[in-house]
Amino acid sequence: MAIRLVTYEHSETLPLLPGKNVFHSVSLFRILERTPGYNPFMLVAFDREKPIGKLLCVIRKSCFLQKCVIYDTGEYFDTDIRHDLIFDELLSYFTNRNKDNFFVIEFRNLNEPLFGYRYFRKNGYFPVKRLRVINSIHHSTIDKWMGGSRKRQIQQGLKNGAVLGVADDKLKVQYFFRMLKNYYSSKVFKYLPGVDFFTALLDLGNESEEVGKIFTVSYNDKIIGGSCCLFSDDTVFLLFSGGMRKSYPTLYPGVLAVWNAMLYSRENGYSHFEFIDAGLPFKKYGYRDFILRFGGKQLSTRRWYRLKWRWLNKILEKIYL
Repeated sequence: MAIRLVTYEHSETLPLLPGKNVFHSVSLFRILERTPGYNPFMLVAFDREKPIGKLLCVIRKSCFLQKCVIYDTGEYFDTDIRHDLIFDELLSYFTNRNKDNFFVIEFRNLNEPLFGYRYFRKNGYFPVKRLRVINSIHHSTIDKWMGGSRKRQIQQGLKNGAVLGVADDKLKVQYFFRMLKNYYSSKVFKYLPGVDFFTALLDLGNESEEVGKIFTVSYNDKIIGGSCCLFSDDTVFLLFSGGMRKSYPTLYPGVLAVWNAMLYSRENGYSHFEFIDAGLPFKKYGYRDFILRFGGKQLSTRRWYRLKWRWLNKILEKIYL
């Protein structure tokens, strides 16, 4: 087995790559390139000249530290080489080159929680249990498992004048972002990218494929709620959502922001709708309680971390392994 690994720091230098996973797509690479505070790069594995795997790594910068985030464990293509062996090569190469460059490296939203377990361990990562919430939206009724109170909130919000829509121009995106930024200002552990992320998402969708979409909830032509989703194969991922629930309590803008995205996903043939972050497995977590009322299923997963400070990383390895 002779796997060749190449790092691409600019999307325009990438070769033609197959794939359906949006989190390792050229499209997301291009969006993040245009977003201040982000610096993406792509690792591609080749068997001779044939691409057999790829891993999109996202550097997120702040005032004090740099964090590298990878969603899932990459995407792999038809080859005689086992996918976990390709991942082993990618992970070892990536870790050796970057273990001292970032304060923390995080692999999150693993589709298969056990995939690559031994290779994460070998490279000094430690796991932390997390939860996923996934809605099946391919049934005859999208609200099949939705609670009665949630159904009443949706009906009441629409009855009271809330209007569901899509941010299909930059002005609407800017109004949406202003609302969302205000909503996230009180969420200490929630990270919201700048408006460039959302305008780049809109521009890319207008130019070519539909990578994602921004949904809005309006009242008297004012955006009071909304959500942002990415589309990946047959699954829609909710990245961000919020609403002005204190100012418009009878319109349930936060609820309708999610409902709007779910309706669009169902109408356009997607089978699953996943909330990108359902939190740690604590008994009480307000956001998870909120999203579970849409009728989704709660699943266990994990995230893998590696810290730049080796002494602290060793301590956390002993705690979590």
